[in-house]
Amino acid sequence: MIVALIDEAAQAGARLPAATRVLGLSHRSVERWRKDADRPDQRRGPGADPPNKLKPEEREKVLQIANAPEFRDRSPKQIVPRLADQKLYVASESTFYRLLRAEGLLTHREPSRPATSRRPREHVATGPCQVWSWDITYVKGPIKGQFFYLYLILDVWSRKIVAATVFAEEANEHSARLLVQACLALGLDPTGLVLHSDNGGPMKGATMLATLQKLGVVASFSRPSVSDDNPYSEALFRTLKYRPGYPSTPFETLHKAQRWVDGFVEWYNTEHLHSAIRFVTPDDRHFGRESTILAARKDVYEKARHQNPNRWSRHTRNWKPVTTVYLNPERREHNTLLPSIA
Repeated sequence: MIVALIDEAAQAGARLPAATRVLGLSHRSVERWRKDADRPDQRRGPGADPPNKLKPEEREKVLQIANAPEFRDRSPKQIVPRLADQKLYVASESTFYRLLRAEGLLTHREPSRPATSRRPREHVATGPCQVWSWDITYVKGPIKGQFFYLYLILDVWSRKIVAATVFAEEANEHSARLLVQACLALGLDPTGLVLHSDNGGPMKGATMLATLQKLGVVASFSRPSVSDDNPYSEALFRTLKYRPGYPSTPFETLHKAQRWVDGFVEWYNTEHLHSAIRFVTPDDRHFGRESTILAARKDVYEKARHQNPNRWSRHTRNWKPVTTVYLNPERREHNTLLPSIA
């Protein structure tokens, strides 16, 4: 690399001593490198094995012990201390691991396998009622340690809350009923709709799954204990519980809890300017009023720039609608700007 840079400088007219001096080198060193470029590496490396290297019979003994009936289902972390209890030292744990890895024996040996889960497939929404997300959150009740349960369904594309009901207990029957009510309220044929949720019992109960199948809804689930797979619902719950009007004391009754939730839904859908959708309300986006609002804002900014062009160094603010929203987007080679969730 250094020689190539020097050659490039020489082709541009620089003298070799001057070019090498800039890099802090001697021109004689560069000449020697060029002369030796085609020579094979004559370094021999260490001439003898390390004095502490295991002998072939010692390596064989390590492998025999690791595969013996007494130890073949145990890890080296378990084998080495048990050998010490038998007044025997053969090799360290790291040596056991290294030799087993070299022989292709460092694998899971029991019939069971560690739990694995795949990342949920990507879902893309380009309009309302294509992808919904739902979840359940605890709401404090009148008795300490007992809670009400808020079931909430959100349209991922428009961020509109399409259903929100508080129940006294968790049950997949509530989930199924809430989904049906949401579809009826919107006059929606849910065939092909994607409904994403966590892995809890109310999400995967028999009644809920049967309802999804009957309606033609595509079920999508997060990985166990991975809240990031359901980010839109998680972000909405944070907005709900950090609202200035969120009660600091528990709700006295289920009715009062539902009444507060209804007020929040009304505010969120009709007044809240959502940052991820160019600061329009979820209702405006869901029902097609978004383009008119954003076009009017763009006109305001263009007029302001025309009146005072020296205050604008580049373009005006981006008021183009967010056309595509991703749920659990796949990793792409090129960085794609995806809309934020908050």
